[in-house]
Amino acid sequence: MSEHNSFDVLVVGGGAAGLSAALMLGRARRRVVVVDGGAPRNAPAAHMHGFLSRDGLPPSDLLKAGREELDGYGVEILEDNVTRLDRGFTARLASGRELTARRVLVATGVHDDLPDIPGLRESWGTDAVTCPYCHGYEVRDQPLGVLGTEPASVEHALLVRQWSPDVVYFAHTAPPSEVDRERLDARGIRVADGLVTALRREDGHLTGIELGGRFVPRVALFVRTRTVPHDELLRGLGYEEGAVDPSGKTGVPGVWAAGNVVDARATVIIAAAQGAAAGGALNHDLVTEDVGRAVDAFGGFTPAAERAAAKAR
Repeated sequence: MSEHNSFDVLVVGGGAAGLSAALMLGRARRRVVVVDGGAPRNAPAAHMHGFLSRDGLPPSDLLKAGREELDGYGVEILEDNVTRLDRGFTARLASGRELTARRVLVATGVHDDLPDIPGLRESWGTDAVTCPYCHGYEVRDQPLGVLGTEPASVEHALLVRQWSPDVVYFAHTAPPSEVDRERLDARGIRVADGLVTALRREDGHLTGIELGGRFVPRVALFVRTRTVPHDELLRGLGYEEGAVDPSGKTGVPGVWAAGNVVDARATVIIAAAQGAAAGGALNHDLVTEDVGRAVDAFGGFTPAAERAAAKAR
C-alpha cells in the first residue's frame, strides 16, 4: 500500500463499472484509488453471462483479473468503506484513513429488496433470479416460475416464456387483469392464484413453490425486485436522482457515477462500458483543468500571447 492520500480520482466501488473507469484513468497516467467494500450484487451467482469473451466466467474471477490489470498501472485498491465524502473532495474511510481527490466516481451499485418469503433469500442468485438474459439459457426448457410482485411482472412472465414452454405465473401480490390473463393464456403461461408462502428446497436446490396447501414443482423462479441504489454518498453531495449524462457526469461539479447505482438494469458488460465512458470523460475534464492551470501559471504571457502583443506594437 502506498502512503499517498491525494489522488486525481477517487473511485468508490470496485465492481465492473468502478474497475473499468480506473483502468481507463490508470492508462491515462492519472493517480487513482479505488475503495471497495467487497459486497457485489452478483456475489451469489456462480457465473455471469452476456459478457463477450467472458461468458460463463464466475463474477469473482472477473474482479480478480481486473484488479491484477489495475496493479500494472499503479492504481491503488483499498478494501475499505467510505463513511463520509465531503465536497472538495475529502473522503473518510471506515479504517480511519482520509483521502483527498480532484474528482470522484461513485460506482457503489444497488441491492435487491426481496419479498419476505421463506426460502427466497436462500435461493437468491442461484435458483431465484431476476434477469432472464443473465440466467434464462441455463434453465431453458425446464419448469420455470415468475413471481408477481408488481403489474410489470406480467411482462416479465411473457419475457421468460422465450426460454421455456413451461412457465407458471404466480400471482402473489400482483394478480393479472383480464386483459393480461388473456395474454398469458395466449402464450401458454398458466396462472397460479394466491399468495406464495414458501420456496421449497432440497439438497441445496429449488424444487418448487408452495401456495398454502398447494405445491407447484419448479426449478427456477424469476422475480422483479425493487432495487435500492447505494447512493447515500451521491445524495450527500447534492445529487438528484436521474441527473446524470451519458458519460456519467452528474449535476454536481466534479462528480461522476456509473453502473447500477444510476442504472439498475445495467448488466455486467453494460456497467463496465459505463465505467469506461466515465473514466475517459473524467480524464478529459481533468485535462481541461490542467490546461487552465498551466495558462494561469504563465501569468498570461504564453508564447501565443507574446506573439499577439508583438503584432499589436
